[in-house]
Amino acid sequence: MRAFGRLAVVAVIGLGIVAGAPAGPARGEEEEAVRVLPQYRLGADDKIRVITFGEEALSGEFLINGAGKVALPLVGEVAAAGLTVTEFRQKVEAALKDGYLKDPRVSVEVLTYRPFYILGEVQKPGEYPYSNGLTVLNAVATANGFTYRANTRKVFIKRADSSTEEKFPLNSQTPVAPGDTIRITERYF
Repeated sequence: MRAFGRLAVVAVIGLGIVAGAPAGPARGEEEEAVRVLPQYRLGADDKIRVITFGEEALSGEFLINGAGKVALPLVGEVAAAGLTVTEFRQKVEAALKDGYLKDPRVSVEVLTYRPFYILGEVQKPGEYPYSNGLTVLNAVATANGFTYRANTRKVFIKRADSSTEEKFPLNSQTPVAPGDTIRITERYF
């Protein structure tokens, strides 16, 4: 009886270890990449608000031009493309400190992000305005939905600062960043 009891305990412990082990992909299945968005970097066509505290004449809304620069009062053009909002704010403060203001305090926020693009098997491919929290399914809905030939399992996304596209699962969890190009492929029967 004691031997049977020990055997049962070992079997239960063994099952617990197996049951608690993470399951990998089944044979023939491939793991799908989860898209993580990096910290946002400014780019052409972003509209920003710059507020210099105590200096209304130096504050306002500005558009980042095609060259990636912002024309600011007093200091002239300041490069913005490729910088985070914090890096750009620090750059503006340094430019104002260089002969204009003693201790400038600047705030920068993005008002309008650059658009995203969607092409392939959607009803209305094209350029659309970006909104915070946009996912691939929201982007497809913005483009009036899928065509009947659309592959609704995967999506290809090319970042604005990349020359290659990556494959991701087409679901409500896959985020879209400003400037992304989304491609919905055709399914094969």
